[in-house]
Amino acid sequence: MKQSRIEMRIGVPAETWPGELRTALVPDNAKKLIRLGFEVVAESSLGSPSGFPDEQYTEVGVTIETDRQAILNQSDIVLRVRQPEMQDIESLKSGSTHISFLDPMNRRDLVDAMAARGVTALSMEMIPRSTRAQKMDALSSQANLAGYVTVIQAAYHCPKAFPMMMTPSGTIRPARVFVIGAGVAGLQAIATAKRLGARVEAFDTRPVVAEQVRSLGAKFVEIDLGEVGQTEQGYAKALTPEQIELQKQGQAAVIAASDVVITTAQLFGRPAPRIVTADMVAAMGPGSVVVDMAVESGGNVEGSVLNEIVDVGGVKILGMGNLPSHVCRNASEMYSNNLVSLISDFWDDESKTWDLSPEDEIAQAAVITRDGQIVHPMLLDKN
Repeated sequence: MKQSRIEMRIGVPAETWPGELRTALVPDNAKKLIRLGFEVVAESSLGSPSGFPDEQYTEVGVTIETDRQAILNQSDIVLRVRQPEMQDIESLKSGSTHISFLDPMNRRDLVDAMAARGVTALSMEMIPRSTRAQKMDALSSQANLAGYVTVIQAAYHCPKAFPMMMTPSGTIRPARVFVIGAGVAGLQAIATAKRLGARVEAFDTRPVVAEQVRSLGAKFVEIDLGEVGQTEQGYAKALTPEQIELQKQGQAAVIAASDVVITTAQLFGRPAPRIVTADMVAAMGPGSVVVDMAVESGGNVEGSVLNEIVDVGGVKILGMGNLPSHVCRNASEMYSNNLVSLISDFWDDESKTWDLSPEDEIAQAAVITRDGQIVHPMLLDKN
């Protein structure tokens, strides 16, 4: 798919997902795309929720458009954060490329619609974890911020101060924080809780991350689950029912002694594992806080409810969704950086063409539909 600079228009519609404050393109990055030779058209108020008014876009050469349908049906590349609504897919130009988080494993209806429309759909969840793709890895950039937000939420709701304090009135002991899962989000949660002065413990099913946990000043909780590991992309492999039960047993005492528990365990394309039971929550002291970062994909914690704070015997279970949107300005900047890195990587400055080649390893990993067909192996296996 080669298109010349003259033909290339990038359209950026405003997000319509309820509560979504992020934007796919910030003014600084729009300026970079225009310098490459793209025409950039943005829907009015695109960046307003994250603190980027229309004036900042027009100053760098972006055309502001109030007609959403015109943006969609006249753009060669469409950038957005969330998956499109069905009516938006119907407005996309055949042969165009749509780039966003798509959740293709759970939204086959959208995948089918984009294939039928003749749209090349690239899912940002599917960007591989490789050296070359590191700057495009939007899952990691957003998870990093989500890990930070979980700790800030926990600190706000916890009746205890996080750091140890020596005062004339006595010594305040540090809060005990237990982080379950030491991926990108978990490691950032550990680092943030340590910066706030908490005593931090962490567990992950992958023993290989134990040194990373310790390097951040936290204690790694050792639980023998037998043979475990991680995927080629670095994600934790799904545990057997027996291993999940061993994990629950090993964590129970740590959870009971913790003031804050943060769960980050998620499985790509599958429901999150249930690793904190109602009995474990009941064993925690009144005033304790549990943050379920996986609530949007089914939840790690029994009793968590999406976008609600549930009080169970004096223990607060926080199930806030869309955590990166709580720091929408930085999240927008980071996601926009990911998109521009992706586009730039496939841009040939010498020939002034953009080529999302089917032979490219990143395209093979992240492109879901092309030329009217579903092309991703993981989706083809489900046919």
